[in-house]
Amino acid sequence: MSAFKGLKPILYGGREVWPLVEGGKGVAATNHMSSGAWAAAGGIGTVSAVNADSYDAEGKIIPQVYNALTRKERHEELIKYAIDGAVEQVRRAYDIAGGKGAININVLWEMGGAQAVLEGVLEKTRGLVTGVTCGAGMPYKLSEIAARFNVNYLPIVSSGRAFRALWKRAYHKVSHLLAAVVYEDPWLAGGHNGLSNAEDPRKPEDPYPRVKALRDVMRAEGVSDDVPIVMAGGVWFLREWNDWIDNPELGAIAFQFGTRPLLTEESPIPQGWKDHLRTLEPGDVLLHRFSPTGFYSSAVRNPFLRALEARSERQIPYSRVEAGEHTAQLDVGVRGKNFWVTPNDLARAREWHGAGFVHALRTPDDTMVFVTPEERDEIQQDQKDCMGCLSHCGFSSWKDHDDYTTGRLADPRSFCIQKTLQDIAHGGDIDKNLMFAGHAAYRFKQDPFYSNNFTPTVKQLVDRILTGD
Repeated sequence: MSAFKGLKPILYGGREVWPLVEGGKGVAATNHMSSGAWAAAGGIGTVSAVNADSYDAEGKIIPQVYNALTRKERHEELIKYAIDGAVEQVRRAYDIAGGKGAININVLWEMGGAQAVLEGVLEKTRGLVTGVTCGAGMPYKLSEIAARFNVNYLPIVSSGRAFRALWKRAYHKVSHLLAAVVYEDPWLAGGHNGLSNAEDPRKPEDPYPRVKALRDVMRAEGVSDDVPIVMAGGVWFLREWNDWIDNPELGAIAFQFGTRPLLTEESPIPQGWKDHLRTLEPGDVLLHRFSPTGFYSSAVRNPFLRALEARSERQIPYSRVEAGEHTAQLDVGVRGKNFWVTPNDLARAREWHGAGFVHALRTPDDTMVFVTPEERDEIQQDQKDCMGCLSHCGFSSWKDHDDYTTGRLADPRSFCIQKTLQDIAHGGDIDKNLMFAGHAAYRFKQDPFYSNNFTPTVKQLVDRILTGD
């Protein structure tokens, strides 16, 4: 079919594909069905290799149950589940693609055992995976691993500065396998975002100058203009990116679609999640800092997220001795008398206590948050059940190397990300779990393509995207 003006196929992994990339979404929100179909439609499908699902002999999903007693042993179980699941997903996606398009895998560098998982998956899928996208952290070792398995690599960055650091430290040695650089807009993309301390979460910046700056860095380092920059975050209609296509200032550009593929026949997310996407309004996706990774991330502002916002608002600073303005002894929510707060905060604490938030939990920042007995029990149980799904976890103080602890107090303002993502992806309550989405998700409600509850197949979606809509 003829594509939107100026959009041409690119050569990737030895064949022509459309410069349209399916975003590889975290835990089980992208799987073999969606990725295989995206590749079969001529694009680059991305299997999520983050704790992906495996199947039993009857084709049923194997629940990821952890039996080991220690976190370290549960972490080993997690790595095994992750490798088995991703290998299974890649094989199935490759079969569905039928030799068309390409299959990538996506890993988060900040996931627990990321390197072991990536090596384990690539070892068992030789010849099936064309490239690896990787973000959430600074994946310096990505190029070295790609070289070992002879696959392309596509780092995910949100600034030219981040790319320069990766290039100078490691990537210049494996320049021939750098297939593309994914620019993930920190204000628009769903999931974990690379907002730096220099950037204001409340002040989105226009992506064009940032992508041009990234291209300038790539040129300065000798990277060819034929290596595409993949624009990720906020991409809906290609016609809105008209002046990016075939633009000599930017060099080759490809586009990543993360949110739109959620609402397709092949998308593995549960029906309730799909239905909810149709109801969102502008502003319903919140850029927040509750993730145990420490990164900003974007998710639907549902009751789960609102409860975390409210929990952080029931928070007061304290000191262990009477000092400065901390002249009042805290007499609710804590055992012992060695907690000193301001008189004003003492009044607030008593009010929360009276409203049922009777337990004060300490945070690593010398503050306390007030929670109900149910919340406290859930927080403590989740922290106890930690299976080490991150390289560093703020919620449980787990670290996946050396002495296995971050050395910081576990943070009750956060949550167990593995539990909630597994739950929502497998049919759990959409109000009680984290629901990742990009900030353009409100457009499902506005886009006539989705009217009358129409849900496209992946092929119909890709064909539609190629028209400019």
